[in-house]
Amino acid sequence: MEQEFDLDLFGATAPADAGRAPSPSSGAGRPRASTPLAVRMRPATLDEVLGQDHLLGKGAPLRRLVEGAAPASILLYGPPGTGKTTLATLVSSAIGRRFVALSALSAGVKEVRAVIDDARRRLLHSGESTVLFIDEVHRFSRTQQDALLGAVEDRTVLLVAATTENPFFSVVSPLLSRSLVLQLHPLGDEDVRALVRRAVADERGLAGGVRLEPDAEDHLVRLAGGDARRALTALEAAADSALATRDGLVDLATVEATVDKAAVRYDRQGDQHYDVTSAFIKSIRGSDVDAALHYLARMIEAGEDPRFIARRLVVHATEDIGMADPTALQTAVAAAQAVQLIGMPEGRLALAQATVHLATAPKSNSVITAVDSALADVRAGGTGQVPPHLRDGHYAGAKKLGNATGYRYPHDTPEGVLRQQYPPDELVGRDYYEPTNRGAERALAERVPRLRKVIRGS
Repeated sequence: MEQEFDLDLFGATAPADAGRAPSPSSGAGRPRASTPLAVRMRPATLDEVLGQDHLLGKGAPLRRLVEGAAPASILLYGPPGTGKTTLATLVSSAIGRRFVALSALSAGVKEVRAVIDDARRRLLHSGESTVLFIDEVHRFSRTQQDALLGAVEDRTVLLVAATTENPFFSVVSPLLSRSLVLQLHPLGDEDVRALVRRAVADERGLAGGVRLEPDAEDHLVRLAGGDARRALTALEAAADSALATRDGLVDLATVEATVDKAAVRYDRQGDQHYDVTSAFIKSIRGSDVDAALHYLARMIEAGEDPRFIARRLVVHATEDIGMADPTALQTAVAAAQAVQLIGMPEGRLALAQATVHLATAPKSNSVITAVDSALADVRAGGTGQVPPHLRDGHYAGAKKLGNATGYRYPHDTPEGVLRQQYPPDELVGRDYYEPTNRGAERALAERVPRLRKVIRGS
């Protein structure tokens, strides 16, 4: 069945059978018209779309599709406010096909099959082709996505699907293989600035009814974070306030008063989750405390599970710091316990303290390198028998088997260390732990070779 859908670029709502984009004059209204500004400023042509030159420039994939290249189903992947749904509408209009939209939030297999059956009848009886647009396709189950495969394969429908999540995580492989995956990028600052200025001046937008001061414009650009819809929503709120109280002047104070904060682009189940987490750990590893705190703040503000953050800190303390600062693990574990004990928002302080400690600590990966090298030998069959003098001798008959016989007790020597074989015969002389000269490990870099010399007698 055909349904209404949200136009992703600017949050617009349009009938599902809209076969063409609106003309520049459509939706025009005064600044305080009931239709949201983001809807009124929806691009009417591909040339009005900002920030996606890699898809719309000369010779780029979408441009070639619009200009008559062989039709192909496409998956538009990108963050909110970058134009996924608007592009789908414009592409459909440009190639002259009927446009039907379904939202994965409300449609099921029954609705999908109904659209496909209708598209097949139209194609057979009148030759009319159908573009099927599915918004939030990542919310479709595997069964729902599988229901599309046959129609996409034989081109009963030309599928244009949109997702804010990485399709390689959320879309079934057969559907991926039948589609061209196109990634949309967040708008650059200058694209957002151009959009805001267009909205202020254009008849579809505020029609010059407000004056936007430069510092207010800069703040709107910062707040947008590459999201066109967010920029226009914030501008509209500020303009409404300015028209009501300040004779149409939108200054920095007006924007700050009407816009609470920018939403954080972060998806706890999608690739943003992995990207931000990765950047967080790599910033700590790189000793950039400021960047690490930034990514920590993004995770906290987005509602990430603080226990997940704490676990990553504990892992990092051993993986990338280790014996260069043994207290890093203590701090990370204490932060994890504190989060468990007191919860949020106070737990953010323990997470921040651990982040600062780990980011500023000397770094060494010698611990993970050592244990992974030992594991590699074990997995390759390098085990061997435990030397008899190290075996358990606390059971009847152990000494008859030669167990524990000849073991030398290190505490019986003044130095607390003596010559004795500990590894299996096959691994004698094998070095795993290689301390660095950083932090507390500097002393170990001097001590470990001396210990090996005594223990091995060489």
